[in-house]
Amino acid sequence: MKPQKVFLLMGIALLVTMACKLLTPEGFAQFATAVANTQIAQTPMIGLPPTETSVDLEDVPYPPTEMPAPTATRKTTPTITLTPTITDTATITPTSTVTFTPTQSQTPTITLTPTVTLPAIDVAACVPDDTKREVGIVSKVVDGDTIEVTINGEVFSVRYIGINTPEMGDYFGVYSANKNSELVSWQWVTLVKDVSETDRYGRLLRYVFVGDVFVNYELVRQGFAEATNYPPDESCEKVFREAAVQARTNQIGLWKPTVTPVPPPIAVPPPSVGGDSGGSNGQSGGNCDPAYPTVCIPPPPPDLDCKDIPYRRFQVNPPDPHRFDGDHDGIGCES
Repeated sequence: MKPQKVFLLMGIALLVTMACKLLTPEGFAQFATAVANTQIAQTPMIGLPPTETSVDLEDVPYPPTEMPAPTATRKTTPTITLTPTITDTATITPTSTVTFTPTQSQTPTITLTPTVTLPAIDVAACVPDDTKREVGIVSKVVDGDTIEVTINGEVFSVRYIGINTPEMGDYFGVYSANKNSELVSWQWVTLVKDVSETDRYGRLLRYVFVGDVFVNYELVRQGFAEATNYPPDESCEKVFREAAVQARTNQIGLWKPTVTPVPPPIAVPPPSVGGDSGGSNGQSGGNCDPAYPTVCIPPPPPDLDCKDIPYRRFQVNPPDPHRFDGDHDGIGCES
């Protein structure tokens, strides 16, 4: 066996022995002796003269009784953290400029027109609340205080309670009838009974309402009717008389101080007309139509025209059977 292999095997044996005993002083001393002996034994093999080598074991340092614990050193790899930086860029927003243009406001001038007013009266309070009520539609206006009303398909003549208007042939009769027509014509009306059912002519006696409008009262208040008393139907007599006094005081309607007179008829040479025309102003004889109270014109037939009579600019009342008043202003044959 070659010396190198011998040395290798001896070294391995020594290492094993040292591994077992190295940590004690005794083991360490033995290890040192073995090493020294090995070195002495090797000297002849390499051609060197043998020498006696003395090893003083006391000169070999012993390992420390307490071995310091190995200290682990951690190699720290620095971590680089990148923090993003946000840069705010200011945006300039243009601010619009609002310009206010003053507007000149004009204050309207209100012109107050004096009106006729009545004392505050709850005018409907006088109407009985425990009597018969009927609803119908006005199908005809007869005159200022009489109408015809259709109730459930049947036509009744109705006379207003507590008031009286001029007849159609009298002064202001047409105006009263027109006002009555304005208030009630073809309107739904509520008829309220007082005491009597009908008058001597068979007409229903009623207070008449169109919605909230008390028709009897309005005709008196506006001067188109007089207040009258027909017992026993007197529930609203006081209210009507107060309204009539106020209308007379305010000189409205019937109570106007001046009235434009109807101009007298002008006589013209008459053509030959059957009957007695009289040839003079005013009615004379018995065959004169009451629609022409200031002259004497016979009723039709025949139907007469202005060229057939001797009169001009005379009073005409409805129904004007000869139609002399073409513009319905109450004056016939104006030209």
